[in-house]
Amino acid sequence: MRAVVLESVPSAPAVTEVDTPRPEAGELLVKVAAASLNGIDIATAAGYTQGFMEHRFPLVLGGDFAGTIEALGEGVDGFAVGDAVFGVVRKPYLGAGSLAQYVTVPAGHGVARIPAGVATGDAGALGVAGATALVSLDAVALAEGQTLLISGAAGGVGSLAVQLATARGAKVIATARPGAQTDFVTGLTDAAVTVVDFTGDLEGQVRAIAPDGVDVVLHLAGDGAQLAALLRPGGQLASCTGLTQNDVREQDVTVHTIMADTDALILTSLAEQVASGALRVPVTATYPLEQATEAFAAFSASTPGKIAVSC
Repeated sequence: MRAVVLESVPSAPAVTEVDTPRPEAGELLVKVAAASLNGIDIATAAGYTQGFMEHRFPLVLGGDFAGTIEALGEGVDGFAVGDAVFGVVRKPYLGAGSLAQYVTVPAGHGVARIPAGVATGDAGALGVAGATALVSLDAVALAEGQTLLISGAAGGVGSLAVQLATARGAKVIATARPGAQTDFVTGLTDAAVTVVDFTGDLEGQVRAIAPDGVDVVLHLAGDGAQLAALLRPGGQLASCTGLTQNDVREQDVTVHTIMADTDALILTSLAEQVASGALRVPVTATYPLEQATEAFAAFSASTPGKIAVSC
């Protein structure tokens, strides 16, 4: 099969031939129709994940997927060949990813059916970013009327978090570059979103809106300690980039270091919101698998939203 592969790290991804995987006991073989890029794919190619997870070469990149079940491994119940499914590859190593024509995934975790009304391309870009955004907001118990600062709002996680947060009645302050990024963020929802320029005086801009500090920060980009200083006393910060409580131990704030859970209930909840029109998957560019290297270039150039790959 064709796949986006690393032969070593750090190295540039390439599209090449690798063996088609076979489902082991408890696994599904999915014929991939759509996938998307996430920060971990860039980090893996750059060699940043070597100390955290086993790498198996040739290493097929990719976490998000959507497609149809091609075969069932021994002992699989609850799924059938031909089912339309989506989710996130959940394995204890990197190398058997979804940026490929086929992927094997555990049937018990990280996979759910695609509901009617959800496009395959949207499903293939929803899992990682959607689950990360949802788990982050749940971790801080974001409530109606609270002020939330989202740092990195134009990215995949941020653009979904903006929508989920405004739906909860939060007052959202979002960081973005002036121009196209700002227009993208303000166009995500009908609710009011205040955008601040992270390349300027971020503290001054945020304090002008929330003089006593914001209630919550979602840390997706930027200096976490600087962002924590913009919280009111007792405020909360959810970090998807590794910030911990020890990094801000002299401040009266609580840090939640996020590891997104992509179980079937979370995936189904997100997909049902997409199906109902309450949530939009912000796919801004789609590349065929053979042009996946161009997709990586677009991601690295900070293209807003989700970068998808059709397989």
